[in-house]
Amino acid sequence: MLRVLLVTDTEKPIGDLRDALARLGYEMLPATATPQALHHVVATERPDVIIIDTESPSRDTLEQLAVMNATAPRPVLMFSNDGNQQLIRDAVGAGVTAYLVEGLASERIAPILEVALARFAQEAQLRERLAQAETELAERKLIDRAKRLLMDRRKMTEHAAYATLRKRAMDQGVKMAEAARQIVDADGLPT
Repeated sequence: MLRVLLVTDTEKPIGDLRDALARLGYEMLPATATPQALHHVVATERPDVIIIDTESPSRDTLEQLAVMNATAPRPVLMFSNDGNQQLIRDAVGAGVTAYLVEGLASERIAPILEVALARFAQEAQLRERLAQAETELAERKLIDRAKRLLMDRRKMTEHAAYATLRKRAMDQGVKMAEAARQIVDADGLPT
């Protein structure tokens, strides 16, 4: 069961939305948060999804979302009356998964929520693959740097430098990148 946090910066009541989501089987967190308290509430309540109801998202709301997205990303649905294209781009850049104009209709919320969850899961996979690729590239650069050091300092061929690096990693029971880091660090060059 998904835990849902409602966030609002408007005065209008959102009890109908809370009731509709509860009827659909979502676990509703008891409090309705303000944008300023978003980071704190997400850290303590750990919702699975966040729904924001706003007339027009403020810079403060978007900044709070960006901070939350950097530290604890969650699917975020934003319902707003403001269809300004730049504002929508800014909201998506801050981590909003789905931005809907024309207000909050409880009968439309379930399919919109499902699409936002699927999109968020897809983006999470892409972020993970990107992070893995960046790590692999950094490790490859470190290994190449260590090989160059061995080739220059010990007058080794590239093949011999690679074999030395691989043997060192195996003898120490560490990854090649860690053995390479040790060689680079021992040489006093920044990694």
